[in-house]
Amino acid sequence: MTLAELATAVRDSRGLAHKRDIEAVMQALGQSAFVGEREAVMNGDDCAAIPDGDGYLLFAIEGLLNDFVAAEPWFAGYCGIMVNVSDVYAMGGRPIAVVDAIWSRGRERGRAILEGMAAASTAYGVPIVGGHSNARSEREQLSVAVLGRAARLLTSFDADPGDALVAAIDLRGRYHEPFPFWDASTGVEGARLRGDLDVLPALAAAGLCAAAKDISNASVIGTALMLLECSRLGGVIEVGRVPRPAGAPLARWLLSTFPSYGFLLAVPEPAVAAVLERFGARGIAAASVGRCDDSGVVRLSDGNAEEPVWDFGRERLTGWGLQMETSP
Repeated sequence: MTLAELATAVRDSRGLAHKRDIEAVMQALGQSAFVGEREAVMNGDDCAAIPDGDGYLLFAIEGLLNDFVAAEPWFAGYCGIMVNVSDVYAMGGRPIAVVDAIWSRGRERGRAILEGMAAASTAYGVPIVGGHSNARSEREQLSVAVLGRAARLLTSFDADPGDALVAAIDLRGRYHEPFPFWDASTGVEGARLRGDLDVLPALAAAGLCAAAKDISNASVIGTALMLLECSRLGGVIEVGRVPRPAGAPLARWLLSTFPSYGFLLAVPEPAVAAVLERFGARGIAAASVGRCDDSGVVRLSDGNAEEPVWDFGRERLTGWGLQMETSP
């Protein structure tokens, strides 16, 4: 696949199409920020960040795709907890508790979902404290919400020109076939999972970076696009430098893979070595894969040539970058 073909595939990907739907939601709600006692905190990040005391409450929710819940009920339940926990850590916080809403065609059909949630709750040390259930639905559905707390935030809005883009991904896993999920979580000791995630709030506390986002179903490049849009930047992504497991096709890895542990950070150049060292100490593959700039254009690079993948001066993705310009 050439760079031009890869750029086209990114723009046409299912994961990015889901992210493009966000703009219509933003316009319908018309709310640009939560204004707390100290400052305005932008909506549109991995979690809502609500100023509270000397820190922030973090609040997020994830809905699982219906076809995934139907095909893999246990793993869907597990992922419902896992992805919410990842959102909290991506903001520099630690999770407190989750609640869920589960629909099923009878109690037995919902049991596997609940068992998956219980396994993830134990692994990540996050209690399930309530929710909603309906065992008389026409199909299985699941959404999970999380509450967390951060002392110092990592956000999608605080990358600066000149920052390095650092990708940190746990490659010690496998694809959960036939789905695009890279599972480096199930069957792993909970203490290791929690310790690996704790790198993020530790980086925030040390002031080594201020901007981060967890790698979502838009995969590495799509996540980079959202981070750069929120920070009203452009940048370049060197596709060959993205950490990738042996045997994983480059196009699949970059276009559709959703890793159980994956983060993209914007890191000031003097702090890059320290950030890579902290991930490396936990066995997490991390590399500087690009750089932020003030061009407003995101390009892909193979080390020899560049190909534009998105020009925010011509087209919005989620719309949050424009929101930043007009917020209080």
